Amino acid sequence: MSKILIVDDERELVALLEKKLKSKGHEVLIAYNGNDGIELAKKQPDLIILDIMMPGADGFEVCSTIRDDVVCPIIFLSAKQSEADKIKGLTLGGDDYIVKPFGLRELMARIEANLRREKRSQYINMENKRPKMYFGKLCLDIQERAVKIDGKDVHLTKREYDIVELLALHAGQVFSREQIYEKVWGYDSEGEDSTVVERVKKIRAKFSVVTPKIEYISTVWGIGYKWNKF
Repeated sequence: MSKILIVDDERELVALLEKKLKSKGHEVLIAYNGNDGIELAKKQPDLIILDIMMPGADGFEVCSTIRDDVVCPIIFLSAKQSEADKIKGLTLGGDDYIVKPFGLRELMARIEANLRREKRSQYINMENKRPKMYFGKLCLDIQERAVKIDGKDVHLTKREYDIVELLALHAGQVFSREQIYEKVWGYDSEGEDSTVVERVKKIRAKFSVVTPKIEYISTVWGIGYKWNKF
C-alpha cells in the first residue's frame, strides 16, 4: 500500500480517483488547492498527482516549492496541452505529465509504473555495496541519496540526484541526453530530453557555489555528458 496525495480542485474527478486508488489498497490524501497541497506534502507521500490550474498556488508553484524536500514521483494532471507547459512541468521536478481528458486505466498504469520505479530505485540504493563514493572534494552518499562537497550539503532535487548518481556510478562513460532521460525518467515517460539539459545546468550551478573551479560533469559536444574521473 502506498500513500498518494491528490492536489486538484475538480472535486468530482478527485472523488473518482480516490475511490479507484482506495480500491487498489492505497491511502489517499486530498487537497483542493495548491496551498493545502504544499502542507500535505509534508506528510511525505509516496506519489503526488498534481493539477496545474488551481486556486492559490498553481501546480507549477507547488512543485517548485516542495521539490527540494519531497523525493517521491510527481505526476502532473492538467488541461494545459502545450509542449512548453509539459517541458516546464518536467523541468521543475515532475516525473510524468498527463493531459486532461485522460483514460483512467492509463492514469492508473502510470501511477503503478512510477511507484514500481521508485521502489526499484530504493532497493538498488539499499543493496549497493558502495554506500559512499568520493570524487575529489565531492562525496556521493548512495544510501542517503545525498551529495556533499568539502563537507557542505548540496541540496539536489530527486531528479537532479538521480542524474548525478547515474553519471557518477559510470564515471568516464558518455551518456547521451536520450539515454539519461530514459534511465532517469523511464522508458514509458513522455517528455523531452531537453529537460536533461536544464537539470544538468542546475546541478552545475549548485556545485559551483561550493567549488567554482572544479568540473564534475563534462559536456561531450554532439553526444551528451560524462562524469569526470578524479
